[in-house]
Amino acid sequence: MVRAVSRWQLFGLAINDVIGSGIYLLPAAAALLLGPASLWAVLLAGAAVALLVLCYAQASSYFDQPGGGYLYAREAFGPFVGFEVGWMLFLTRIASAAALSNGLAEAVTHFWPGAADGAVRIAIVVGSLAFLVIVNVIGVRAAARTGVLLAIAKLLPLLMFVGIGAMYVDMSIVSPVEGPIPVRDLGEAALLLLFAYAGFENLPAAAGEYRNPRRDVPFALLAMIATVTLVYFAVQWVALGTLPGLAQSQTPLADAAAQFGGGWLALLLTVGATVSILGTNSNTIMLGPRYLHALALDGYGPRALASVHPHFRTPAVAIITLGVLSLALALTGSFVQLALLSVVARLFTYIGTAVSVLVLQRRHGNAPDAMRLPGGPLIPVLALLLSLGLLASAKVENLVAGAIALAIGALVYRFRRRPVAGAGPGNVAAAG
Repeated sequence: MVRAVSRWQLFGLAINDVIGSGIYLLPAAAALLLGPASLWAVLLAGAAVALLVLCYAQASSYFDQPGGGYLYAREAFGPFVGFEVGWMLFLTRIASAAALSNGLAEAVTHFWPGAADGAVRIAIVVGSLAFLVIVNVIGVRAAARTGVLLAIAKLLPLLMFVGIGAMYVDMSIVSPVEGPIPVRDLGEAALLLLFAYAGFENLPAAAGEYRNPRRDVPFALLAMIATVTLVYFAVQWVALGTLPGLAQSQTPLADAAAQFGGGWLALLLTVGATVSILGTNSNTIMLGPRYLHALALDGYGPRALASVHPHFRTPAVAIITLGVLSLALALTGSFVQLALLSVVARLFTYIGTAVSVLVLQRRHGNAPDAMRLPGGPLIPVLALLLSLGLLASAKVENLVAGAIALAIGALVYRFRRRPVAGAGPGNVAAAG
């Protein structure tokens, strides 16, 4: 494959993957649970997620091969653990693409009611997925540029919201916390806020197509978490300070924008939510197939999934496969059941990467140009404890769905074929 994606394109892709439709709902949901304390909770959540981001940044500084969390777990603990992590990552990407495609149709209904059902809704789901699949098959350059453009398009309405709204913030509304916050609300808010930052784990998946992944991926991840935390904090501050009934709002940013900017800004924020969903799905269709491609290289699934298009130099079969599976789930509605996996699957991969970093630090920690975390194992241990704590907060049905997925993955693992030549664990290009 072609190494064509630059450092700043990676930064744009990282922003695109994390800032999605959630930011348009986060202010009201967080305010409902925490009230004015939600402002500082957003900041603390960013600091907590930074622990996980640092783990991925360090692991990515050791390798220039695709696979992300799958690669790290495979190299640290062998093919079975690696496969289970890669399997869960792939399932999450399918569920996400299906859910986002339906979410896009839902968002369009806010300014085009005819898209609520019928042929128009189907056309939006099919058309958006087909467009993103075609862009990604054509080439990683086109996919990266599309992702960066969508990242800019989703950031502009948010920056306008903050820039204009800052002049209308009523500081008496953004008041100190009164009384203790119930533990149950605190736990729900933690999951809500922490997963508003999710998506960063996908960036290393396509490392084989980045110009200098060992340096650029860590840079993009660290720059992203700082930027996203600042944006989330500013948006929450403006929403809290301009919309007194924030906690009860169904469309908090649009409602707040209407208060101080009028109907045109509210419409811009509504369109921004739609662009955000499309942008996040763009990254899903770009990065999700790289997990499938990496698994196929190692002997899991049909050999065709490991192929690279002779002209476009992209894993075209893997891209089309993910698109078709996502479309089937989106149109049948069964994506809702599979989406239950997303919470546990994502946590499973976070745990896998945090533990893998503890092993990889000992193996590659002294490699030239490798990133070094302060405190040695301290940050991976804290990230592991954070992930385990979040896993303990997951609903029983989510845990059951995750256990079933792992069991199915173990069955698929038994039918491994011979890896593609040059793709085995012993041939990974590690630092040094």
